[in-house]
Amino acid sequence: MSIDTYKLTSMEEPTDEVLSQLMREAAEEASKSNSEATTRFFEEIKQAAAAY
Repeated sequence: MSIDTYKLTSMEEPTDEVLSQLMREAAEEASKSNSEATTRFFEEIKQAAAAY
């Protein structure tokens, strides 16, 4: 089983390696999304402050 063939809906438990990779990728994606949201938030704050 590899990360490319594992399906989360599978009745089969992932190996420790596959689970570790899935968790690492999810954490990286969450971190990236959080960073992008923070950047957008502060840009909107700057724009709102400049409008006043």
